[in-house]
Formats: sequence, structure tokens, C-alpha cells
Amino acid sequence: MEKNVKYCSTHSPGYWGRPKKNVVIRGHFIEKIICFTPEENALIQDTHFFETKARVSQKVKTLLEQIHIALKKEVPTRGLLLPQGFDSANFQFVKGEHLLNFPYRYLDFPKHFKNKEMLTFRTLFWWGHFFVFALMLEGEFLAQYKRNILAHYSGFSDQGLFILMTETPWEWRLESKYLLEIRRDNQAEVKKALASRTFLKIHRYLNFDQAAVREGKGVHEALKTFRLLAPLLKS
Repeated sequence: MEKNVKYCSTHSPGYWGRPKKNVVIRGHFIEKIICFTPEENALIQDTHFFETKARVSQKVKTLLEQIHIALKKEVPTRGLLLPQGFDSANFQFVKGEHLLNFPYRYLDFPKHFKNKEMLTFRTLFWWGHFFVFALMLEGEFLAQYKRNILAHYSGFSDQGLFILMTETPWEWRLESKYLLEIRRDNQAEVKKALASRTFLKIHRYLNFDQAAVREGKGVHEALKTFRLLAPLLKS
């Protein structure tokens, strides 16, 4: 890096905002002067991070493919409350860069989104955050799914399972204001919360610093979560 490089001050209008004087380049008025901070300048020259990111992304892709293969053996079609048109072979892999500004990849399997019917198990890798496994339910059998939680409450409680309490199912953050944990000591609170839910989404989180991640047990944790939640779907 060059010595004595001068950067725009973050405290001046020239850093990000209108210039102190009008700037015209080839007849175009420039409303913002774009400069990089020293930290940003160092980052855009760093090739190691993106080489590492590419390797991590490939590993996550492979892990999601392994989870898909393993889950295929766990998805029966008999004795379950399944929406009309449910296809047990349906799945989807998705990747993106902007889940609250962080990259992500996920697998939906089984996957059913149709009109107001939803029955999907999502395995989400969220860069900088965690893995999260989520069962998302909505539609004709929602009332029975809720009853199943209460009927099998001891099996769901104290297992690191959280009911999402937001108005839409697209929240993933691990924050108490969005979630209600299923515990042995709060069954009455859970029952009350379930009564008003227009959809049901249950999360289980796996932080990147947990032993299961370090030891390569991602597939095991996905299967464990699906098996924990499977009684929800029973007729």
C-alpha cells in the first residue's frame, strides 16, 4: 500500500454527501463524492478473504446436498397431515448475498408453498450468524399442528426449539423479541401464544462455534431437528 495516502474525512460533506462545491464531470453534476476509508481500502485489496469464502461456500453447498439426501429417508407420506398437492420429492436450493446484508444458502426439503398452504423444512446457513433449521406450517391443518405441540409438549420442551412470534415467517434473527422458547416451565404461555398464530414456524439454531459444527455433524443436527419436529405433522 502506498505511503502517505490521503483519504476523505468521514466528518466532511465530501465523504458521503453533497460536495462543498459543485463537481461537474463531462457535463454531469456529481452529487456525491465517493471515497473509501482506510479499512475499506484494505478490504477491497484483500484476495484471501474471497478465496476462503469461495471454499466455505462450496463446503456449505455440499453439506446441504448431504442433508437433502439424508432427509429423503425421513419424509414418509402416510399418517401425516399434508396439504393437498403435497409432493414429497419437491425441494429447492437457494443462495443469495443480502439477508440483512449477509450472504446465505438454504435448502427447502420437504417444500410446499401454494396459495395459503405451507409445509416446508428449511436448513439455512447465514454467514456471520449461524445455521438455523425451521419447520414452516400454514393452511388447512394449522389447528391440528398446534394441538400436536400441546399433546406432545414434553417431547418439544427444552430442546432448543423456538416459536417465531412475528407477523410474517421471514424473520431469522436469534432475538428474544421475535421468539418464544418452548420450555417445560412455560406451557401456559406457549398455549396462549399458539392460539393467535396464523402460521407456525419453529426454529432450532446451531451456532458456528458449537462442537457439532467443528466436528462436521451438520447432517446429524438437521436430522435430529426434523425428527424432533415430526410429531407435529401426525394426523
